Amino acid sequence: MLVGRSIFTSSRILRSQKPRNLLKPTAHLYIYLKIAKAYFCSSVSSKINVNGVDLSYEQEGSQEQVVLCLPGALGTTQSDFGPQLKGLSNEFTVVAFDPRGYGKSIPPVRDFPSDFFVRDALDGSELMRKLGFKKYSLLGWSDGGITAMILAASNPRAIDKMVIWGSNSFVTNEEMETYEKLRDTDTWHPKMKAPLEAMYGQQGLKSMWGGWIDAFDRFSKQNDGNICREYLPKIKCPTLIIHGQKDPLVPDFHPEYLHKNITDSTLYLMPEGRHNLHLRYANEFNSIVTKFLKEKAEK
Repeated sequence: MLVGRSIFTSSRILRSQKPRNLLKPTAHLYIYLKIAKAYFCSSVSSKINVNGVDLSYEQEGSQEQVVLCLPGALGTTQSDFGPQLKGLSNEFTVVAFDPRGYGKSIPPVRDFPSDFFVRDALDGSELMRKLGFKKYSLLGWSDGGITAMILAASNPRAIDKMVIWGSNSFVTNEEMETYEKLRDTDTWHPKMKAPLEAMYGQQGLKSMWGGWIDAFDRFSKQNDGNICREYLPKIKCPTLIIHGQKDPLVPDFHPEYLHKNITDSTLYLMPEGRHNLHLRYANEFNSIVTKFLKEKAEK
């Protein structure tokens, strides 16, 4: 069994009659160092300056295949992807970040200009460039799915595959009525509200969530509710669209529309899944995602 101590006490590395040879890496040394990196450096939590903002990110695992996780509205790496950071890290290098103005990526205060999804996509792309990842897959939940679609369409050479769920490319007036009913955070269930208030403060949460509602209201009143429809034909990577059929926020017509308009896409339905299906059914979700990402493209 490999233990940490044995990596650094091997006679192949430390015991040499000619110390100058230590400056010339051997195949054995390379292998040992690669194992050491995987064994000791598989978890990172840090900040990095991206497009003028210090973004908080986490990285788990050290596998060859890389996955970038994009959280939903108000979300962070841990609140939205805790089970994925741990559950997928044996098979992938998993990276997740708090979008600017969310979680630990404050300052700045989160705002919602008309192009905030494009801005998040640019931040995600630049983050991965700075971390040295040239090719990676995307996992996008809810708002993060919108960001993922824009990123995949805008930077196709960098994206291997994409998985999205709880996402939409447009918003309807009926959906806005549902969102407006959720505007007052005082009416939220304490279990849902407490961690967000702890992170943003009571008034901070109210202001941020109100800004999100207002942004979607603006989407709904222009271009037939368009959010990112124009990006869908530009997505070239294999895409898995997962939909929880009991999702109260995303009607069935949204994943169906995405499936119809993203060329190389597969629609996977979870009959009992709700909006947070990846958290409630984490093992099943992780298994589905792993199988999809590991599949070789058909020739």
